[in-house]
Amino acid sequence: MSKIARMMQQATAGAGGAGLDVDNVFSTFLFTGAGSGTSTIANGIDLSGEGGLVWIKSRTGTSGEPHFLVDTERGGSSVLQSNSTAAANNFIGNPSFLSNGFSGTSNINDAQNYVSWTFRKAPKFFDIVTYTGTSSTQAISHNLGSVPGMIMIKCTSGTGNWRVYHRGINSSVGYSNPEEYVLILNGTNEAGDSSSYWNDTAPTSTHFTVAGDDDVNDFGDTFVAYLFAHNNNDGGFGPDADQDIIKCGSYNGNGSASGPSINLGFEPQFLMIKRASGANGWNVFDTMRGWTNNAGYVDNTIAWNTTDAEGTGFYWHNPTSTGFDIAASNDNVNANNHTYVYMAIRRGPLAVPDDATKVFNVNTYSNNSNSNIYNTGFDVDMSLSTNRDGNNNFIKARMTGTKYLQTNATAAEGATTTAKWFNSKSNSLDLATNWWGSNNAVSWAWRRAPSYFDVVCYTGNSTSNTEIKHNLGAVPEMVWTKRRSGTRNWVVYHTALGINNTMWLNEDSQADDESAGMHATPTATSLFLKGNNYTNLSGATHIAYLFATVAGVSKVGSYTGNGSSQNIDCGFSSGARFVLIKRTDVSEGWKVHDSVRGIVAGNDPFIELNNNNAENSSFDLLDPYSGGFAVNNFYGWNGSGGSYIFYAIA
Repeated sequence: MSKIARMMQQATAGAGGAGLDVDNVFSTFLFTGAGSGTSTIANGIDLSGEGGLVWIKSRTGTSGEPHFLVDTERGGSSVLQSNSTAAANNFIGNPSFLSNGFSGTSNINDAQNYVSWTFRKAPKFFDIVTYTGTSSTQAISHNLGSVPGMIMIKCTSGTGNWRVYHRGINSSVGYSNPEEYVLILNGTNEAGDSSSYWNDTAPTSTHFTVAGDDDVNDFGDTFVAYLFAHNNNDGGFGPDADQDIIKCGSYNGNGSASGPSINLGFEPQFLMIKRASGANGWNVFDTMRGWTNNAGYVDNTIAWNTTDAEGTGFYWHNPTSTGFDIAASNDNVNANNHTYVYMAIRRGPLAVPDDATKVFNVNTYSNNSNSNIYNTGFDVDMSLSTNRDGNNNFIKARMTGTKYLQTNATAAEGATTTAKWFNSKSNSLDLATNWWGSNNAVSWAWRRAPSYFDVVCYTGNSTSNTEIKHNLGAVPEMVWTKRRSGTRNWVVYHTALGINNTMWLNEDSQADDESAGMHATPTATSLFLKGNNYTNLSGATHIAYLFATVAGVSKVGSYTGNGSSQNIDCGFSSGARFVLIKRTDVSEGWKVHDSVRGIVAGNDPFIELNNNNAENSSFDLLDPYSGGFAVNNFYGWNGSGGSYIFYAIA
């Protein structure tokens, strides 16, 4: 869609972000500098056409590496540092703003690891304003299209502190009206009460006000203001222009390891927290660098106000399907009776996928390198991998970081540092050679997307009919559930079997009436669990993987064997790239086929998820069929009168 067409659509819909997805306006992108030449960061954000802000920080460099902020209003040669009072300078090597990201040399091209946060200009999300100071109170117009939730202002022509307005400085801890207070981005200071910055005047959907202080309005100096929106059921994003994607709010700490639970109305991918009533830093977490639902002390933070390298080993809060939970008494996030302000950005995408290649990928490798990066073309959220010569079948979720489970075992989750998550759109998952013990591997990768696939982490309570919220946005047709913190079977729900017939993913047993699993049929927003120890043990951590049918992309279904050959119609146009089949009326394994290893008019390799056997390629089990796949007369695939369930991806 062209810029003009998008503007017309937005004007017609009356919603600032109509038709826009989160991925269109925000990106957390990890990259390693090339060491020389130019680094091009293709994050999918149209900066040259729409404008925006690029915020870059070295993750692995020694302390002293500053933040670099460049924006399209001032040009790529004008660099600010959020950790410094310095005027804008040319530190970064004249980066270019592209239609799908940005490029640059110099400081972003050293041989170290970087994170970049990109905020695209869009109504009800983000705006950039430049102005000249007058030393007299002035109202500055903006195009955010809504009342700002947070405003950051910096003098670009001279030195001065970054001054921040935040709507969340309005709580029971000594604060009344946020426009009476100011924060300092380049410091840890608590919010100060002064009319010298905002003139005690609240911002509106068209203007914000600056008073006479030199940091925001010195005569003759130039300034830049970054405006972040706060959506309150009025964001207007997504296919139906009815979704919120950014929240600027506050909460009061309780000083407990079981801290407040913040309901955003969405699952965040990015979170900034600052104590407003005390001297703490501006701590930033995101799911790309490792913000997990994992009590393994692996979360990584970067402070916007310092030059420190990325900090690791934190466990301060968890992202949830509806917001985030504070999980520590640390003063940075949860001092008793203190006010904290935050900015949270939603996890995308918001649209139902229409192309399976954007949400599923299968890769194989056979080489002797020490590291094997899987090129998926998207950010991976779940990886299922195994050695084709025989090994355990490992399943990993980005949400649990370095932890893994095994589909063929009852064991609790383990941890590894040799299998790493990446985010660079093309290089998304690194499975090192010593993860397998040999080099003949296959990996299937999923991206979370509405109506297609979701992942939920939760803590059990042993209560029947426990409701667990999810973000699939459709009724799940298959759910895999596993206790993470202890030894238990994998419990599988499938719509063809109903809530009273449970299967174990780690066994070849037939479907049976079990006390584990679902208490009631899942809905488009919730799972309802029994109080059983398998899926809902009190205090234990669990994970659920949710799968559903998307026309032309995926199919969860069932069929009855005919003892001959039959086509299984999935509604595809070019056949299935992935097929999982399980016979349910007798003992048979969970059989996995894919088109990379071979779904052909000949012998078809398969692996069983419930064991660690080597790949078997001795039989002609499947045949290609444009609408899905064809099954031949084999007991575990198409035995006469047999009952089968399947999951296929185009």
